[in-house]
Amino acid sequence: MLTETITDTGTDDVAAVRAFNRFYTGVIGVLDEGLLESPYSLTEARVLFELGQTETTEVLDLRRVLDLDAGYLSRLLTRFEADGLVSRERSPGDARRQVVRLTERGREIQVMLDRRARDEIVALLDRLPESQRRRLVAAMETIETLLDPLPRPGAYTLRPLGPGDYGWVIGRNGSVYAQEFGWDSTYEALVARIVADYIDKRDEKRENAWIAEAGGVPVGCVFCVKEDEDTARLRLLLVDPVARGLGVGGALVDECLRFARAAGYRDMVLWTNSVLADARRIYLRAGFELVEEDRHHSFGHDLVGQTWRLSL
Repeated sequence: MLTETITDTGTDDVAAVRAFNRFYTGVIGVLDEGLLESPYSLTEARVLFELGQTETTEVLDLRRVLDLDAGYLSRLLTRFEADGLVSRERSPGDARRQVVRLTERGREIQVMLDRRARDEIVALLDRLPESQRRRLVAAMETIETLLDPLPRPGAYTLRPLGPGDYGWVIGRNGSVYAQEFGWDSTYEALVARIVADYIDKRDEKRENAWIAEAGGVPVGCVFCVKEDEDTARLRLLLVDPVARGLGVGGALVDECLRFARAAGYRDMVLWTNSVLADARRIYLRAGFELVEEDRHHSFGHDLVGQTWRLSL
């Protein structure tokens, strides 16, 4: 059964992950006999780190957080206690439970390890120019996002577009819609025309656009453009697949609506297609109403276009 699972996953993929693990553990030195030039292993350092986050910690909670075997953790804490790093006592709220705390010496060790860890990462990052540091951190956040099933709301920021962002909007729209819906390059051409018109004709008081950024890289965008004196149009809402589930789409739409209201518009409209179910849910939550549908053949597919409107 194990062999079948590996075969289904892909031998090359498994080998690539294992190769990366070997490379990165070598980079950060977790296989050294003593972590951070100390007598402590990676697990021991993690225990000290967790204990350093609070004044007291229940042993059961510590075991759950670190997913450690109860017997192994008990032996480790006994050794720490003998070395004068921790003290243990019965929980005042439940005598059946045990709490552990760092001693003064234990906290000194924990602070030392934390400082050395930070210094090593600073040294690692200082070897890279800023653009490569941003790529590295973004790649790490992508790995975490893909492997962690629990999204982290708020793990992004919104900002106005700057040089280089417009190219990202065009290219990422083209690639995401091609991958997810099979749309051809005519969609990317449409996005390019919309972006070019925005750059050439923008009314700075009544038009704006935003990028959602996480880990130093764009993960979403939206444009608010002038339809007429009373109506704004929301365009090019996109959330990168790696950032879905974080609330990025809703935040971008809310920012667009706040700007439109402040600019004096009375209504906002948008055009989308029925296949974009995630986007429709965002529009519904924001209060938009579907007012018109039309069938059309675009981007290599038969589609149902939809016009949505919201009174501001």
